[in-house]
Amino acid sequence: MKTKSNIVKPCTPSGFPEYLPEDQIAFNRYLDIIRSTYEKYGFAPLDTPNAELKEVLLAKTAGETEKQVYSLINGTAEESQISDKLCLRFDLTVPLARYAAQHYNDLIFPFRRYHIGKVHRGERNQAGRFREFYQCDIDVLGSSNPIIDAEFPTIINDIFTQFDFGPFIIRINDRRILNGFFTFIGLSDKKEATMRLVDKIEKIPLRQFKQSLEALGLSDQQISHIVNLTNITGTNDEILDRLANLGIDDPDFTAGLTNLRAVISAVRIFKVPEKNFIIDLKIARGLDYYTGTVYETTLVKHPELGSVCGGGRFDNLAGHYTKVNIPGVGISIGLSRLFYKLRELGIIESNQKSPAKVIVLPMGESEFDFTAGVAADLRATGVPTLFYTETQKFSKKMSYANKMGFPFCVIIGPEEATAGKVTVKNMQTGKSTTVTPNQALDIISKE
Repeated sequence: MKTKSNIVKPCTPSGFPEYLPEDQIAFNRYLDIIRSTYEKYGFAPLDTPNAELKEVLLAKTAGETEKQVYSLINGTAEESQISDKLCLRFDLTVPLARYAAQHYNDLIFPFRRYHIGKVHRGERNQAGRFREFYQCDIDVLGSSNPIIDAEFPTIINDIFTQFDFGPFIIRINDRRILNGFFTFIGLSDKKEATMRLVDKIEKIPLRQFKQSLEALGLSDQQISHIVNLTNITGTNDEILDRLANLGIDDPDFTAGLTNLRAVISAVRIFKVPEKNFIIDLKIARGLDYYTGTVYETTLVKHPELGSVCGGGRFDNLAGHYTKVNIPGVGISIGLSRLFYKLRELGIIESNQKSPAKVIVLPMGESEFDFTAGVAADLRATGVPTLFYTETQKFSKKMSYANKMGFPFCVIIGPEEATAGKVTVKNMQTGKSTTVTPNQALDIISKE
């Protein structure tokens, strides 16, 4: 017999979320929207191992990233040298780069893939920022066509329209515009550092932003130029015209502007509503591997959440694993953080404790056979159905049905079983109707 002293307290490690069924069902609903939309646009599924060789995973991003990576330990302390070889993936982009290089001769390019999976980062746990979380990525490798770049705002628009979280804005830029502009005003040797600061411009006060640029050694005139550029606003066409009228003579700037104009044109052809996308010259995406089009999506009524979906174009994803140049473009939705925040705000409601839409209740054991057949018929038509098996008082069965929140309850007692009928109860309205099983299917299917 166990005593209080040898019972281990059940708990999860900090930063590793788990949900009650109603929350998991809601979370899965959004995962399904993402997955089905990715596939609708022709992206193939990919699932790489959770663990990668450390030398492969950290080929490009060592330093601070290495401090956040979880190493795997196997066996005793003497055998734990394997921890120097294996670690958990911290994103889905680096595994994609390794995969593309390793299977280059087996893939057909342009290669369109989606990957939905958990990643792990050993960072300080905060509300909505986890150590284990889902990322939902799509990428196209092997094409530099701006029409490909335009597909990503189209997909984001499709997904967030289905999410129904309220109005959203897809913000689009091209990093070459910023790079070319920085070169033009004499910042060739400070472009990367300046880009990282521009990426933070909305997260810090303007005064602090200017002070940070001063600390880099920029002149007052250079700082003024950067502030003026990032403050260019208007309609998409007005912003494009104002950029063209700046008279910037730089090949990067010209290439970026030409590409951005083509992307905006294609986004319109794909019928994305103009209210849902805008050129924003403050979008820089601080990571060094972005080289062209960049995207960030924000919820209009909840700007405090920051970017809820982001990504961009990169020139050579797999450069650390192959000599073959593989250009690409992609986006990622961090669903775990988004779900946590919106649930906290009450925008996401979690009240469905079972994926079943119908519970079938036999009033007694003598009705089990007939009831089981009705449940099988409902499932055969695609209606998720739970067959209640416990021999309890009818009041307890109905209490279970109410607590679980099933939309419909199909009740079968001795009279129904003898007549070959069922009683369908709408659990929201309370209305009950005694009908044949086929009529019950019609009632449930219609509603």
